[in-house]
Amino acid sequence: MTNTLKTGFTILDGAMGTELTRRGIDTTLPLWSARALIEAPQVVEQIHLDYIAAGARVITANTFRTNVRTMQRAGFADQGRALTHAAVRLAKSAVAQSNHANARVAGSMAPVEDCYSPWLVPSDHELIAEHGALAGHLAEAGCDLILVETMNLIREAVAAAHAAHQTGLPVWVSFTLNEQNTLLSGETLADAVQAVLPFEPKAILVNCIPVAQISSALSVLHEALCDHE
Repeated sequence: MTNTLKTGFTILDGAMGTELTRRGIDTTLPLWSARALIEAPQVVEQIHLDYIAAGARVITANTFRTNVRTMQRAGFADQGRALTHAAVRLAKSAVAQSNHANARVAGSMAPVEDCYSPWLVPSDHELIAEHGALAGHLAEAGCDLILVETMNLIREAVAAAHAAHQTGLPVWVSFTLNEQNTLLSGETLADAVQAVLPFEPKAILVNCIPVAQISSALSVLHEALCDHE
């Protein structure tokens, strides 16, 4: 991942869902990582603590799948707000228990459908409503920033970034790429960067790509950012 629009480095935590699975927690769809907020919150908190101990100074709340669409699909339509608040509370508790009170909590906003299927992205009307709801819940819960992550289509990245920006919290935007270092939709990273800059992101990142691809992806991202300075 790249860090911010300025120089310097910030260490983020790693995956939550993967780590939950590794620790034997049920992460079956549609709830995926959000299931642990109900069945194993103590494991979620411990993962946050472990990432802080490993050096992470931005901890991502387990809200990747507490969005409106997932909650409805899983039969928990009335629990999205509560689970979002619970996820932020667990992350903030881990920070408080650690020796690094300066660690920040990011609220995760992911694609409302499958992260690797841009053709499933719904209408703009649905995107605005669903991302707006989650952004509001994250702001209420008290996260320090909002991480719009794993975006695979510019249209959804814009809707999510706009919703996050409306909260007044700092916004980070992260894209996932194919082997050609374009979005999974085929859109260029340069166009994606240009599309979200009006929402004043404090960082633009890439995520969920192979380690071997990181260097070339960051080069493309750096060039895209320089083109718009």
